Amino acid sequence: MMIALKTYLDDHKSAIDAALIGYLRQYSLTDRMLRPLEYAISAGGKRVRPILCISACIAVGGQARKAMPLACALEMIHTYSLIHDDLPALDNDDLRRGKPTCHIQFNEATAILAGDALLTMAFEVIAEAASDAPDPEAKLWLQILRSVSEAAGCRGMIEGQARDLGFEGIKLNRNDLESMHRLKTGALINASVHTGALIGMGSDQQIERLNDYAANIGLAFQVVDDILNVTGDASILGKAVGTDQSRQKNTYPALLGLEQSELYAAELIDRALLALEIFDKKADPLRAIARYILYRNR
Repeated sequence: MMIALKTYLDDHKSAIDAALIGYLRQYSLTDRMLRPLEYAISAGGKRVRPILCISACIAVGGQARKAMPLACALEMIHTYSLIHDDLPALDNDDLRRGKPTCHIQFNEATAILAGDALLTMAFEVIAEAASDAPDPEAKLWLQILRSVSEAAGCRGMIEGQARDLGFEGIKLNRNDLESMHRLKTGALINASVHTGALIGMGSDQQIERLNDYAANIGLAFQVVDDILNVTGDASILGKAVGTDQSRQKNTYPALLGLEQSELYAAELIDRALLALEIFDKKADPLRAIARYILYRNR
């Protein structure tokens, strides 16, 4: 399954990468912004969120091509968030995926603008896809727009990031830690799966189960991220390790210890797989991605 998953991920990543570059070149007027945008988008991301979107669409019987604009929009939002996370005013990181961060490669002002450009471009891509869709699908695209906006904004990722910064040096209890991470990391992962199922015309039951799957893998992703910041190899991760502790961030290893954090991540993945029991083999990629999240090393 792992070999099949690698092929699946590589094939979809290649298609997503090509589509992303196409959008950047379509919407950028000059190289002034195109260069930092291409640099950030091409920095070696795994494309987990867009692949989850496409995989959810396929799992409910949809076609990958219909989900591609949405998948690209989600990756643009994710990349923008990384550019801004790395800025001196936030996490002040010099490396991302083994390469200089955007503000190091260019400058801080350019990095801010690049993040802004990707965020707004994401909604331009969704709007274009919506305008090209047949009339009966217009309401569906409005649902998708609402879901993505909520996940990216003050009811999702932004609120989570604000809590992460505001609670540095303040020890959270487990409920508050989980709430923060479900917003910071989980919200966009949830939206990726949910909107993929919507564009694939999934049934209410299918969407409900996929939402459950997404909620569990979204939190598991962050738990594993926390673990890797303690145990990971910087040369494999492509970024510094031990930074969470030095910044007094709230993490699962700090609260539960490494062993209990690992057990909790495994429990979350088991729950995610259980949610997929109603699906046939078309959901196998989602099952494999869940296992990959648990055992990844970067």
